[in-house]
Amino acid sequence: MKVAVLGAGAVGCYYGFLLARAGHAVTLIGRPTLVEAVRSDGLVLESAAGRDTVAVQATASGDGVAGADLVLVCVKSGDTEAAGATIAPHLSSSATTLSLQNGVDNAERLAAVLGRPVVPVAVYVATEMVGAGHVRHNGRGDLILGASGTSPTIAAAFDAAGIPTTVSARALDALWGKLILNCAYNALSALTQLPYGRLIQGEGVVAAMTDVVQECVAVANAAGVSVPDDILDTVLALSTSMADQRSSTAQDLARGRPSEIDHLNGYVVRRGAALGVPTPANRMLHTLVKLVEGRDRARGAGVWGG
Repeated sequence: MKVAVLGAGAVGCYYGFLLARAGHAVTLIGRPTLVEAVRSDGLVLESAAGRDTVAVQATASGDGVAGADLVLVCVKSGDTEAAGATIAPHLSSSATTLSLQNGVDNAERLAAVLGRPVVPVAVYVATEMVGAGHVRHNGRGDLILGASGTSPTIAAAFDAAGIPTTVSARALDALWGKLILNCAYNALSALTQLPYGRLIQGEGVVAAMTDVVQECVAVANAAGVSVPDDILDTVLALSTSMADQRSSTAQDLARGRPSEIDHLNGYVVRRGAALGVPTPANRMLHTLVKLVEGRDRARGAGVWGG
């Protein structure tokens, strides 16, 4: 396949690397610093298996999606509409667009801009950028891909590239499960700058996470979304399976960039208010992260960071 990755941050670079290594023609769309590094030295992946490099195309322009069979949208949730408007004129009529983004409504928002269906994807991977064009993998990497006419073919290609992929008509439920994980960990990891394994050991952290999860479940149920009964166990287990991972929100705050907190805890707060469900724990975490963001707002972030 010809694959374009819009928003070549940690998630986009990781999956772009695996697809390129499997022989697909990959174009990364990212910031100029990433483009320069990748054109010069290739895309670097560091993992438990060692360090490897692949050659990929890279550009800072939205026309990098031209001719692509598959477009992976990995931009920050707040950049969804702007990114969609940038690529819309260049998309092939036969291209499949996947949203590999945090939050639960990005595929719907992106589809409204593009005027065509977008397939939602729940992403379970621990990655971070450790330099321009250099991504580190810390754990997992599996996907739950929404159902579409091309989803079985895409899933087969992903599996062959070393990306475990399940196709599900209940992708929205999976995205809510991922949202709950993010609401429990992202803000706390960001405010403390701690990885999950150390974070969970803090006094009162498990109780605080339990409050957050219970609020999220109440909002999901009120919205008609099915959440597994053992979701809290799943949340707490993440501290073991991704012990060394700092949240994407922690990475954003450390770099002085806007985070996705409005689309994580903030989303739960807004949906809770609309549905009459109190969300004080989520509101407090959202408020604290916004306060920290405000200190460094002038540094900003671009659309293509992922």
